[in-house]
Amino acid sequence: MNPEASRLGLSQVTAAILVGGLGTRLRAVVSDRPKILAEVCGKPFLSYLLDQLNRHGVQKAVLCAGYQGDRVKAAYGDAYGSLRLFYSQESEPLGTAGALRLALPQLDSDPVLVMNGDSYCDADLDDFFAWHAGCGAQASLILTEVEDTGRYGRVSVAEDGSVMRFEEKKAGAGPGWINAGVYLLGCPILASVPEGGSVSLERDIFPAWIGRGLVAYRKRVRFLDIGMPESYGMAERFFSENKR
Repeated sequence: MNPEASRLGLSQVTAAILVGGLGTRLRAVVSDRPKILAEVCGKPFLSYLLDQLNRHGVQKAVLCAGYQGDRVKAAYGDAYGSLRLFYSQESEPLGTAGALRLALPQLDSDPVLVMNGDSYCDADLDDFFAWHAGCGAQASLILTEVEDTGRYGRVSVAEDGSVMRFEEKKAGAGPGWINAGVYLLGCPILASVPEGGSVSLERDIFPAWIGRGLVAYRKRVRFLDIGMPESYGMAERFFSENKR
């Protein structure tokens, strides 16, 4: 068991949301704002992630901003419900890991809950946190199962939950487990990210931590990412069904 994590509740964990993406693939349908501000059922997509954090009692979130980050800050200010909001602004694209490294001085819990800003995973975050604390992992990834992993790539996992490998995107790959974009990351893995350049969690950091405490929490949960026009077009139905 991770003794530090076991003393915390999820309310004491800082969340970091990666909201700096350029959203180039979505510009055919959302061209006037960052993709995390694209409206779904009358409110920005990012609000659904913040609602999820509020439901689970998280009290602090750092928005790792990049492209049009000033618009994100103008839209949300310093609070959302009971959630206090802070901002880490890139001056140039740093990748998912580089953005977290820049924000590290503001990430004052161990572990940190990290979420991709352009996807939604309907997982029980309290259960995920309890599982992470109990298994003593350095880093935990939520995986969910989809009918076709071709768009995402797939993650192979050992019987004990240890991540074995990440497989590249491949058309017609069939069903399997994919990275759902929600992580609990300990200080050692965050501190291992090099400073000052573009670094990817998915391509650079996670593969380097295979065999060093990188584990997968596998749940069949509803998942949506809005990176493509066709998946963004499914968002209203997704959240309407989720609400019911």
